[in-house]
Amino acid sequence: MRRLVLAAVAMLSIGTTVTPAVAATHDKADAASGWLARQLVDGERFEADFGGQKFPDQGLTIDAIFAFAAARSSDTNAEKAITWLARPEITTGYVGSGTEAYAGAHAKLLLAAKVRHKNGNSFGGVDLEAGLRGLLAPSGRFSDRSDFGDFSNAFTQSLALIALDRTPGGTPAPARTFLAGTQCPDGGFPLNFGQTPCVSDVDSTAMVVQALRATGDSVNATEGTTWLVSKQNADGGFSVGTNASNANSTGLAAEALAGHRPAAATQARQFLRSLAVGCSGAVPDRGAIAYDATGFDQTTAPRATAQAVLGLTGVKLANLDGGGNPAAPTLAC
Repeated sequence: MRRLVLAAVAMLSIGTTVTPAVAATHDKADAASGWLARQLVDGERFEADFGGQKFPDQGLTIDAIFAFAAARSSDTNAEKAITWLARPEITTGYVGSGTEAYAGAHAKLLLAAKVRHKNGNSFGGVDLEAGLRGLLAPSGRFSDRSDFGDFSNAFTQSLALIALDRTPGGTPAPARTFLAGTQCPDGGFPLNFGQTPCVSDVDSTAMVVQALRATGDSVNATEGTTWLVSKQNADGGFSVGTNASNANSTGLAAEALAGHRPAAATQARQFLRSLAVGCSGAVPDRGAIAYDATGFDQTTAPRATAQAVLGLTGVKLANLDGGGNPAAPTLAC
């Protein structure tokens, strides 16, 4: 009888595949990463909906890759996402082709390639590094080449500095000088260049501070950090203008403050945790980070969650490194 039982067990083992359960976690960043991974279409991409028509959303997909790297989880989805981004039609549809070339897209995708240990000189049939360097103007500004205008801004310049700093050629000195020179008199940094008066922006300052520190400019970065702390709200969060605190701005600010202004960074993380959907929320929503205190909204939660994970972990864009837990964790309840 014992032999029959053992034989039956052996046959069952051969004929079936046991799928390990996804790990449950109490860590807010891990749970947020797992929720974000489960929102990806086919486990690989985000899409934008315009009037019922779906379009690839490469930018948000890259944000998710950054979040997965920061949390060191959902690595299987991160690899699927970078593979999708490397499809030639997806790559060129984002960075431009022919007479069109977008600096911000080149920089962001190059950084994603570096985070995932892919070749940025041959990605989706495009040399992202060469393309980005080719968009550097004599002024030191990375600018778009497009019939529709130049949409480059502080995010573009910051991502370009961070991405190129991870290449053997490094960051061009004029590019860093240009970015530092955009600083407003109050110490912050504007979103758009060349506007008068110069108006500092929380999101832009958080990005610029990271870029300058990554490339060796601690003086301007410290001044930017001081301005950033002065804009922290009583609830620990950060906002756009006079609006209420939101996860997107707070995530970026907390990431920039981590390791430099610990008290402010801690308060920012506490605010982000307050926006996390917990065990009292609907099961599919648990782990997500709401955009603001009004509560969970599926239309804003993916981007809010992606940027919140960066703040919750405090890992700088310059230090993101793909790998870690292949699974997409769930919130332990």
